[in-house]
Amino acid sequence: MAVTMPLPSGVAFPSVFHRSQKGSQGKTATSGKRSIFAQEIAARRKAEANSTPMETSVPTQGQQEEAGKSSQGPQLITGEGLQSQDARREIQTIHEENLAKLHALGPEEILQEQQRLWAQLDPGLIAFLKSRRNTSGQAGVESMEEEKSGTVVHKTPEEEPVGLPPPNGYTWRQPELATSAPELPVTPHKEWLHMDTVELEKLQWTQDLPPLQRQKTQEGMQQARFSLQGELLAPDADLPTHLGLHHHGEEAERAGYSLQEIFHLARSQISQQRALALQVLARIISKAQAGEFGGRLTDSVLRLLLDAGFLFLLRFSLDDSVDSVTAAAVWALRALLVAPGDEELLDSTFSWYQGAAVFPLMPCQEEEEEEEDEETPVEKAKKKNPQETRPPPDLARRDVLKGLLATQLLPRLRYLLEVTYPSPTVVQDILAVLIRVARHSLESATKVLECPRLIDTLVREFLPSSWSPVGEGPISRLHGVPCAAAMKLLRVLASAGRNISARLMSGFDLRSRLCRFVSEAPQELAMPIQEAEQLNTESFRLWAVAAAYGQGGDLYRELYPVLIRALRALPQELSIRPHSQLAMHRISAFITLLTCLTQASSSSNTELCAPASNNPAESSLSPVSPSVTWVQVSGLRPLIEPILRQVLKELPQPDTWRALAPLPIACLLYLAAHYQAWSQQPKLCPGECLQDVERLSKELVLPLLCQPTFQGLWDSLRHCSPLCNPLSCAPAPESIPNLVSLGCGGDCPPLSLAGSSSAFAFLTSLLSLLNTLARIHKGLCGQLALVLAAPGLQDYLLHCGAPSRASRLTPFLAWALRHEYHLQYLVLTLAQRTAGLRTDPTPDAVLYHTVALTLVSRLLPGSEYLAHELLLGSVFQPEFLPERASGGPEAADFSDKLNLGSIRRPGSGRGALLAEACRDLPGIRGCYLAHCMLPCPALLHSQALYQGEHLRIPSLLLPVPKGPLLPADWPFLPLIHLYHQASGPVSKALPPSSLGTAIHALQWVLVLESWRPSSLQVVPPAARLARLMCVFLMDSDLFREAPIQRYITALLARLCQPRALSLLKLDCPLPGLASFPDLYTSFLEHFEAVSFGDSLFGTLVLLPLQRRYSVTLRLSLFGEHVGALRALGLPLAQLPVSLENYTAPPEDNLELLKLYFQALVMGTLCPHWCPVLYAVAVAHVNSFIFSQDPKSSDVAIAASKWMLQKTWLLANECLKQHLLYYKLPNVAVTEGFELYSQLPPLRHNRLQDVTSGLLKDGVPGS
Repeated sequence: MAVTMPLPSGVAFPSVFHRSQKGSQGKTATSGKRSIFAQEIAARRKAEANSTPMETSVPTQGQQEEAGKSSQGPQLITGEGLQSQDARREIQTIHEENLAKLHALGPEEILQEQQRLWAQLDPGLIAFLKSRRNTSGQAGVESMEEEKSGTVVHKTPEEEPVGLPPPNGYTWRQPELATSAPELPVTPHKEWLHMDTVELEKLQWTQDLPPLQRQKTQEGMQQARFSLQGELLAPDADLPTHLGLHHHGEEAERAGYSLQEIFHLARSQISQQRALALQVLARIISKAQAGEFGGRLTDSVLRLLLDAGFLFLLRFSLDDSVDSVTAAAVWALRALLVAPGDEELLDSTFSWYQGAAVFPLMPCQEEEEEEEDEETPVEKAKKKNPQETRPPPDLARRDVLKGLLATQLLPRLRYLLEVTYPSPTVVQDILAVLIRVARHSLESATKVLECPRLIDTLVREFLPSSWSPVGEGPISRLHGVPCAAAMKLLRVLASAGRNISARLMSGFDLRSRLCRFVSEAPQELAMPIQEAEQLNTESFRLWAVAAAYGQGGDLYRELYPVLIRALRALPQELSIRPHSQLAMHRISAFITLLTCLTQASSSSNTELCAPASNNPAESSLSPVSPSVTWVQVSGLRPLIEPILRQVLKELPQPDTWRALAPLPIACLLYLAAHYQAWSQQPKLCPGECLQDVERLSKELVLPLLCQPTFQGLWDSLRHCSPLCNPLSCAPAPESIPNLVSLGCGGDCPPLSLAGSSSAFAFLTSLLSLLNTLARIHKGLCGQLALVLAAPGLQDYLLHCGAPSRASRLTPFLAWALRHEYHLQYLVLTLAQRTAGLRTDPTPDAVLYHTVALTLVSRLLPGSEYLAHELLLGSVFQPEFLPERASGGPEAADFSDKLNLGSIRRPGSGRGALLAEACRDLPGIRGCYLAHCMLPCPALLHSQALYQGEHLRIPSLLLPVPKGPLLPADWPFLPLIHLYHQASGPVSKALPPSSLGTAIHALQWVLVLESWRPSSLQVVPPAARLARLMCVFLMDSDLFREAPIQRYITALLARLCQPRALSLLKLDCPLPGLASFPDLYTSFLEHFEAVSFGDSLFGTLVLLPLQRRYSVTLRLSLFGEHVGALRALGLPLAQLPVSLENYTAPPEDNLELLKLYFQALVMGTLCPHWCPVLYAVAVAHVNSFIFSQDPKSSDVAIAASKWMLQKTWLLANECLKQHLLYYKLPNVAVTEGFELYSQLPPLRHNRLQDVTSGLLKDGVPGS
């Protein structure tokens, strides 16, 4: 069959014709099933073949002019709507008649008719007619000029021709363009489809961009725009259009895309646009979390995205059938969930002291708990039904990861890994997301483990025992090749719980994988060296986590020769320079594994009953004996100790020391675990152990403590401390409450706890070793305690013990504070061991005690064991209270004698009370251990972690850090517990031990108020007063006990000192108290009922009535509890504060003044019943009735005159004289105030003016 070329044509595509042109033609026999378009093309080709070519000639200029005149026809009349056959002739006839009329008129008449038509016609119609005339005229002239010159004229868009004439029977409707319409770069053609009516607003996008306006509003008030690389563009950025950042949305002159426009693009039907939008969003999130936007935006990008539904947009995109869209969605999901620096931080600190135990990255549920408290029991019962769960959007508002997991995220990720075989980058992103999910909580980690075929796919595809060799450089496929991220995921899952670790080790054949990756050096694995190092490191860490639960001991016995060979090769490897950071992490993970195995050999682990756990799945495991014995691990120390010696020689070299930083930390912790386990062996030879401890101390520890470079490490503590340098733990720029992250955008600052200049981790591990050695060999305590005398440590402890305002607890701050508190606790433990063996007073005992008091109120969840040990030891350590034996009680008595304003009661000397409290320290300790008791499961969990009792450890995940374990006012906890017990919904009688509990609590508070006032500065004086008031509300007789009276009197005297009194603010919110006026009202009711005129009770009633406090308190007494005035018989001499505090400034509340006057006149307030308030009321009423302030209101002036008149007419001459002749307060006088012998002239004139009418009429006025 011959192949012919297509026939040439003058246009790129055939001219468009209307289908109605074929309607009148009959269907040919040869048409068949051919389309209309094919039939038309065939008909045109046939007509062209039958026609004969015609000769063309170019007309002359005269011919063109004649033709132009004869061809002129009607421009306005188109004949549309005429049905007759001679429609064209009718149109021409009308046109000729119009021309004849115009020729008959003169020029002036034509202008007059034109003006009349313009006045009658619509201006829009006139503009339309002019534009139509100009368009047709210009087109005709230009066509003639083009034909005359024989050249093609390049026309501007405004000069394009109208187009070809319409087919027979049709007329084109001209575009309706107004003269004021904007110029378009392309004039619409009549033959274009649907362009018979032009809509200008839809064609404005074809115009050139308007000039960029320099708006004067702030950037935050404008819509932020981003480039395709995720960069925030300035509002006035004038970028060229070829960058592809301009589009036809709002503010078309501004380059970039807003978040709303990117969201719109992410829902496009074109897969490339969807992928591009997701990639841009991923870049924006990454830059926002890195803090690149700074303060240029007024709101959080992440918060805006999540509020707009970005989370579920990603979830929908994961279900896309296009691989590029799925890959972009996974990338964006990783950018959203995984903070880049979090995993690096947690990995680099895995070998620290208690570094494997971390807080879960889940938000606190305080808001949710508050909402649940407000619900009815029926609603709570409905929510407990497992079939009625919250929808994913509601879950995501509180917790992003919970909302994601509710959308079947895990099965979808498993499908992508198992079925679609994505690229290596997508695989790494998926593994990073799964790691973040596993770090969320035990519940989330369990969901990852139980997702069908997910762990099987990971182990089979990304942790194979055999694989084809992989060279350096990028690879095209990650399936079938070992991946370090997959091993890390298993390690994070195992850290979530003992049960998960056991299921992983036994159910997925991880033992063979660990043997495969551990038995060979990274250089021998057939894969890139960097990936091999990370895989080897994660294998050691996974094994260490399993060993922390007492698992994996049989694997140690199998690989014992391999581990010994690796240990012997370490000195040679460390001699090679430069040191690789990955290699150092691998070696430290190896030694951490040996540390966990050594702890597992301790004999104390065999005395177990059951593992401590709140989770039924975790507690189902029965305890087993340790699979590693002391004999199997005791030979590791001679191989590790030389490594530590070799590393410590590099201490004077800062750069080398920083490169080797993880290694000495792991070695010191291993030595501490080794000697701890050795000392607990049942067949211990004490002499051999003590001799080896002395050898280590003499050869290694003491020389290290004497090095000048080592002394400089203590100096860095204060600069790297989160407590002393809060800016080092500033919250992340994009931190939102429902998506928790540590907020590490990259490397930590050098001057931070985890920075390169920090020595916290090394010094903490060293202190752990020193405490172990001091516990085993008490004779070395004095030598080892030399470390406590370092000036840098002393300076650091001074700053830590100083009271400071608590910072908002962020996830990174909680993580950093936990490690800082480890160092402080170990310092206090060593100081306590040393103090117990000294005969002379302990140096810096006050400093250590202050730090202990501060630390016990700062410890976070997970450190319950440390808080318990501090209460057992350092907090109530007699050696840490040197004042008891160095004249402290006598000094307190002398101070009280100098303080003229203190309360003096017989037998209430503060010195005697303090001496008694020091003798009762054991009882005080027992009281606080009972009332500061922490939850038992949490305490057992924490004890197992810190004591290395591996079979008791349920999980390496710590509780969520909602706040400190103990409240800031923990010294008042026993009193608060007794108050709640007595005033709860179901009132109970106080137990017989309540008196001793209250006495011990008051004793300890008095000790702190007298000798450690800085430890109570975090508790406002008003809160302390409220706690003392609770003692009177507990019972009707408890406050009458003599010891209670003495200690409260001493404490009240401390609160009434001028400095403390100036800080006593009752109007501000108080911690643990809903409203002080409500408490005071209850206090007054109790006073009326049970006080029987008790003077100490009355003192506490009077103290809040000072003039500078709220008038509500005074109104409560004189309005609702006026009967209590008869029992307020406190003498003026026993008032703990100055009487001027009640009388100045003058009272301005008219209602209270009327109550004062009423109580005085009716005899409710008498000087012998209530001398203090009688003097106060007389002072204020006297000031009011003689006030002549011109700014006073008419009501106040009238009330003042009325009171003065009533006073003048009083029958009680004594009260009348007091109200009229009051001068000033004076407690030395019997009445409590002085009187004028004669009224001053101003007051006398005032009295005459007001009472003159009464005297003139001779009758009392109304």
